[in-house]
Amino acid sequence: MAKMRGPRKSPGTNKAEVPTTSQTTSPPRLQIDWRRIFIRILMMTGIMVAVYYTKATDLVTFVTQKEEVLSRSVDITCSEDYAQELLHFPGCTPRKCGRVVFDTLVKPSEVAALLNIAKRGLSMGGSTGGASILDLHSGALSHGNAFVNIFKLEEARNLFTEQDFKIYSFVKNKIHKAIVDHFGIEENKLYLTHPTFFSRITPAPPQTVHDEYWHPHVDKETYESFHYTSLLYLTDYSYDFEGGRFIFIDKDSNKTVEPRSGRVSAFTSGSENLHHVERVTKGTRYAVTVSFTCDPKHAISDPVLQR
Repeated sequence: MAKMRGPRKSPGTNKAEVPTTSQTTSPPRLQIDWRRIFIRILMMTGIMVAVYYTKATDLVTFVTQKEEVLSRSVDITCSEDYAQELLHFPGCTPRKCGRVVFDTLVKPSEVAALLNIAKRGLSMGGSTGGASILDLHSGALSHGNAFVNIFKLEEARNLFTEQDFKIYSFVKNKIHKAIVDHFGIEENKLYLTHPTFFSRITPAPPQTVHDEYWHPHVDKETYESFHYTSLLYLTDYSYDFEGGRFIFIDKDSNKTVEPRSGRVSAFTSGSENLHHVERVTKGTRYAVTVSFTCDPKHAISDPVLQR
């Protein structure tokens, strides 16, 4: 996910608990167990760490921060398990698995608006470690070593506006259409899914497993609902922060995506796209993870303003 690791539900369910810091804080509307996903990542690390360290010094830059590309992509053979699963969802199978980057899909004014939403929301909390999330769908907000529901915080009652949610949905729709077109799937067969969230990463040392975002992982193994993953970067590598590059771990070499404000990186969520995020060493990295599923039972609606 660059991407912060979001929550994972228990197998066969769509709900999980979001921890809170006090008994007076109500759970979010869409409950997601953020702790389970971080524990799962750590379990996977033992399997993948050897791959990571043998490739760590063998980096090829897929797209740099200084470049502006209309579209840059690479096709990859789908992993067998991913391909087999998508046989159950006609119209949602990609022409070929892979990854793609778009730099002109989202306008600078839209990026600025989303960054403003992220900063406002995360100002109401934030992890004691370096990794914080804001989920406008469930309300989950990092707060110390746990999570609260931002929609239940009195001080955040008038924090967001209808326009905020309109821009959020408008940009999501752009990304949805770009994925549909690039991978050759039917538009009405691809659904937004959870977790979809804003992330903020700083160099602060981790305090809990929630803060350890840098472990190699496969999205489909981490999030049962994922079939297509996308990230929209809201700040710039080497200007706003150092470290924090998104790295695909391939057999021949690691392929690096340098975050650029407004850059959308999208990829199939199977094990053909094993990846990790470098630790941020300086500054602050903001992004939005927007995830999609082919399974309608995992679909979620756009968030709405709550008062």
